[in-house]
Amino acid sequence: MRTSSITIALVGSTGAIGHQVLQLLNNESRVDRIITFTRKPNLNKLSKEENHVIDFNQLAALDGQIKADVFICCLGTTIKAAGSQAGFKKVDLDYVVEFGKLAETVSAQKFLVVSSLGADANSTIFYSRIKGEMENELKKLKLPSLEIFQPSLLIGARTESRPGESFAQFLTPIINPFLQGLLKKYRPIKITDVARAICLRALSTDQKKITYSSDQIKDLIS
Repeated sequence: MRTSSITIALVGSTGAIGHQVLQLLNNESRVDRIITFTRKPNLNKLSKEENHVIDFNQLAALDGQIKADVFICCLGTTIKAAGSQAGFKKVDLDYVVEFGKLAETVSAQKFLVVSSLGADANSTIFYSRIKGEMENELKKLKLPSLEIFQPSLLIGARTESRPGESFAQFLTPIINPFLQGLLKKYRPIKITDVARAICLRALSTDQKKITYSSDQIKDLIS
């Protein structure tokens, strides 16, 4: 992959991880342009950001129109925010896969996506099952490089309240010493650390098809 004048296509830039990714990439000299896609105009657009307001239900209409070297997907919601399981599935599965198809069409060099620890298409837990189905659908696409990030509970500032993550943040100093070896991947991870790892891999020259567990995400930036 070329190492200068890289164009990034990013969805999920208004979320916790995506916002950090956008900020970091905007400060990268190797990045020429960041194309973001949002439901509402970004009134605080960054210097390298090219913001497009779209209807995510019409993502397929952009087929072949997004010219970018790297596609990054940080889309994610909750059942509460989406209003239903069907709404959650539309965002965390359908929209993500459609974005992957756009990357496939233009032969993007890399596709990076945020999933979740425990993602499993066969899980009895709805959230984990949808994440697993999303990963499986992306793996079917002809993407030269697919990097899946599976963070555990996220700690750090969010635009929306998630009580479970807030509680985990409180417990982190207490439980982390006990999460060693195979349990290390269950340690809560900082939102900023996930974003840093994504940016590091987005700008790397090698291409991989790999899934990073939460502890491996942390190792990327250590």
